[in-house]
Amino acid sequence: MANIGVIGSGSFGTALSWLLSNNGHRVVLWSHRQETTDAFNENRENKDKLPGVILPDNVLFTSELSEAVKQMDMLILAVPSPAIRETCRKLQPLCEKDQIITVVAKGIEESTLMTMSDIVEELIPQADVAVLCGPTHAEEVGKGLPTAIVVGAHSRRTAVAVQEFCSSPVFRVYTSSDMLGIEVGAALKNVIALAAGAADGLGYGDNTKAALITRGIAEISRLGIEMGGKAETFSGLTGIGDLIVTCASVHSRNRRCGYLMGQGLTMEEAVAEVHQVVEGIHSAKAARKLAEKYNVEMPIVESINQVLFEGLSPKEAVYNLMTRVKKDEVSEW
Repeated sequence: MANIGVIGSGSFGTALSWLLSNNGHRVVLWSHRQETTDAFNENRENKDKLPGVILPDNVLFTSELSEAVKQMDMLILAVPSPAIRETCRKLQPLCEKDQIITVVAKGIEESTLMTMSDIVEELIPQADVAVLCGPTHAEEVGKGLPTAIVVGAHSRRTAVAVQEFCSSPVFRVYTSSDMLGIEVGAALKNVIALAAGAADGLGYGDNTKAALITRGIAEISRLGIEMGGKAETFSGLTGIGDLIVTCASVHSRNRRCGYLMGQGLTMEEAVAEVHQVVEGIHSAKAARKLAEKYNVEMPIVESINQVLFEGLSPKEAVYNLMTRVKKDEVSEW
């Protein structure tokens, strides 16, 4: 049995607490709001974000960060990507040397173009940082439905440790050395999912969805490989796998936000309706900047930025993508 602190009590933090506690670990789930902690203590359930998932008795709840950090074998960093930097500043004086911090937030910081693990390593240099990503909607993890995911780390020892903590008969964990590729795929799929949702909202069909997924992974792969990621990562669980589930699932908040915009809502109205952090919006500008920095063509990412921030309608964006200059899919004849 291990002692594991879960930092962030949203839907995925709650689902992972359920998973880890059912693996026999002692889990301390931290929320930055005392009223949330009080509600957990009363109901043992996240009624707002993950209703119906009852957390076992070996999950403890706290709003005191030190109680979820000190003497823990591993921390799961599950706050939304926009809150990663602020949370890491609070964690830094509490974390022990070589304490494993496994990041499950997905995003690229717009102002620095840093991945989530980059930020953790910058602000908590004493930590041993890993990333855990894949097609893993909290609603299904919390129900114990079969799920596969990837842990990336700088050393095999760390990756295997996280794999051992998290693996179960319903949660299969693979390991990878490609932390960068994992995080690029995990962040940018949220941007493509906004486009897929918008197409659904416009009433387009399966052909359109398939085109967006296929051309979306082409864009993500081009950028990720140029940045130093491995090509095989983007054909794996955190590439095409995560992209498929986020573009197609009714659980996807990014797809839902795009769908509402396709129905005619503004970005602000759609976000308010989703009532959760839509991380693709935060990653869209960063993806555009990365495309410019690495001189990579990313027309879907560019179009989503125009829809989100420049007043282009989703229907006009689809038309622009469909009428771009004709190209080869495979360049070699």
